[in-house]
Amino acid sequence: MLFSSISFLYFFLPAVLLLYAVAPKGLKNTVLLLSGLIFYAWGEPRYVVIMVISILVGYVFGLLIEKFRGSKLSKVFMILSVCVDLGLLVYFKYVDFFIENFNNATGLGIPLLRIALPIGISFYTFQILSYTVDVYRGDVPAQKNPVNLGAYITMFPQLIAGPIVRYSDVEKELRDRKHTLQKTYEGIIRFCVGFGKKILIANALGELCEGFKTTDEKTVAFYWLYAVAFSLHIYFDFSGYSDMAIGLGRIFGFTFMENFNYPYISKSVTEFWRRWHMSLGQWFRDYVYIPMGGNRVSTLKHLRNIFTVWFLTGFWHGADWNFIVWGLYFAVLLTIEKMFLGKYLKKSKVLSRVYVLFLIVISFVIFNAAGMGEAIQYIGGMFGIGANGLFGDLWLYNLSSYALILVIAAVGATPVPKYIVGRLKETKAGDAVISVLSPVFAAVIIVLCTAYLVDGSFNPFLYFRF
Repeated sequence: MLFSSISFLYFFLPAVLLLYAVAPKGLKNTVLLLSGLIFYAWGEPRYVVIMVISILVGYVFGLLIEKFRGSKLSKVFMILSVCVDLGLLVYFKYVDFFIENFNNATGLGIPLLRIALPIGISFYTFQILSYTVDVYRGDVPAQKNPVNLGAYITMFPQLIAGPIVRYSDVEKELRDRKHTLQKTYEGIIRFCVGFGKKILIANALGELCEGFKTTDEKTVAFYWLYAVAFSLHIYFDFSGYSDMAIGLGRIFGFTFMENFNYPYISKSVTEFWRRWHMSLGQWFRDYVYIPMGGNRVSTLKHLRNIFTVWFLTGFWHGADWNFIVWGLYFAVLLTIEKMFLGKYLKKSKVLSRVYVLFLIVISFVIFNAAGMGEAIQYIGGMFGIGANGLFGDLWLYNLSSYALILVIAAVGATPVPKYIVGRLKETKAGDAVISVLSPVFAAVIIVLCTAYLVDGSFNPFLYFRF
């Protein structure tokens, strides 16, 4: 089930909110657990069993790790927990990739298993891993109540697309959280903003990208229009969904971490990755990069750590070579910046931002390609190799048709709208106007998005792939 769907917005969510509101304090987590399982089973009825098994594995191993803390058994149980969780992820997400590449390398014909990927498994696996590792480290106590742990893992606001919420961040709120009208109001506004970003901006840009892929009239200008449109599409698609998740979490009394911080204003690729999908970057930093030694090791080992993290980051996104190349592409760029380029990027804000935007646009062409062959074709087309001319009528038609949404997206991807609202709030009159217009704005977004969805328009969600 998508947040951006009629069934979620007008049936599932109102029912859950009503049950949650009337449930006594001791049963609110039970409502979250059951609603999360129903939410997941709505689209993946078979694989809800895998989720339940993952929850039970995390729960049991968490207790065992804490019980034998200080002994070798604690480490053994932690390793077993990691192996079971990663084993499930590898089996469902990567086994066909390994078989296919083994066949290519050996000439054998081992049949593929054709296993469907359980939605959200990459996200909830990382949440369980963070829980058991944090219990082993002594950062959090093991959760004695399986309902509370299950509510954390199956919490539908962030179940299928993040942000990746760590148990340590919500452990206290799982036990005791406050619900106020102010939090609920803030959550509703945040949800509506994300809803608008997803439906009104990301979906429109997605239509442009799909139109490009299905045409044979791919000129140089059209390749670049596609690349820019997709870079904006993936930002508004994913950040919009994260906004909706954060808003829903707020309504239920939870404070989820921010996942995006205007990444397209970055002045280096290093800064970009501090602003983009921040929950994933911090997860790899704290559970892979730092345990391997981070940057407090020899230069050779530091490079090993960087390339390992970015290989895993790319592979986490998908079982295909273009994702691995995408991750290693950033490993190379980050290494170059750390070694010598970083100090030069600080000298010119304009050139550094152009540099970042150029490299990020190229990266997302690799990311969205259906394999490395298409990635090479598209990048080549951007520089005139294999393109059908320079401009073309179809490029001009799409540019004029989507010009307004491209401008809105480009401005909306910067802090300018937030800055304007902030300045208005500094005065009493401006603050009063914002207070009145915010709920009106949210209502208008809901009406427009509902009309869009009722019309049956284009409404995919990119991160379902992961």
